[in-house]
Amino acid sequence: MTQLTLSAEEIALLGERGYFTRGAFLGPAAALAAQAAAARLVRAGALKRAGVRRGGQHRLDDAVRQDSITWLDEAVEDAALREVQARFEALRQALNEGAYLGLRRTELQLAHYPSTGAVYQRHRDAFPGDDNRRVTAIVYLNAAWEPAHGGALRLYVDPPLDLAPALDQLVVFRSEVVEHEVRPSFADRYAITAWYSAR
Repeated sequence: MTQLTLSAEEIALLGERGYFTRGAFLGPAAALAAQAAAARLVRAGALKRAGVRRGGQHRLDDAVRQDSITWLDEAVEDAALREVQARFEALRQALNEGAYLGLRRTELQLAHYPSTGAVYQRHRDAFPGDDNRRVTAIVYLNAAWEPAHGGALRLYVDPPLDLAPALDQLVVFRSEVVEHEVRPSFADRYAITAWYSAR
């Protein structure tokens, strides 16, 4: 079974600042394998344009976001993506053990931002009137990412912080607290996001 331990500092930062970051979440080989798997899914047309809102309010809105997504569930066959699932499950358990968050459910999504300046405008991950998403965790799958590629994750904390989506970098933040956005991306940008909820 995959195991993961969070440091006391990471737990404190999540509570006090609302986020923490960590390098080498998957390990270099696993991260590169996951990037290759993500690229294969994009080439196969497995991702669909992402919308905003849920249910009857769901719609496509290029002014808000321009990425494509697919959900990664128990039916995932690719070994590299199953390893990512296992690692995010270990993170959920570590958050519960270290921060007593009572996280019970995980949603896992692969997102691809094309190299056309694609963005996702400022938002929170907890939907209006529904606070069940408590923690967001994102791992980036972008080898040889350069500043000119843009695509930073901007966290609206004090002061605002831009994080480059470099290979195997993890960012964890409180879904209902931290507003964030994806800045224009000028290279293909891959990310896998886990949302953890308490029900």
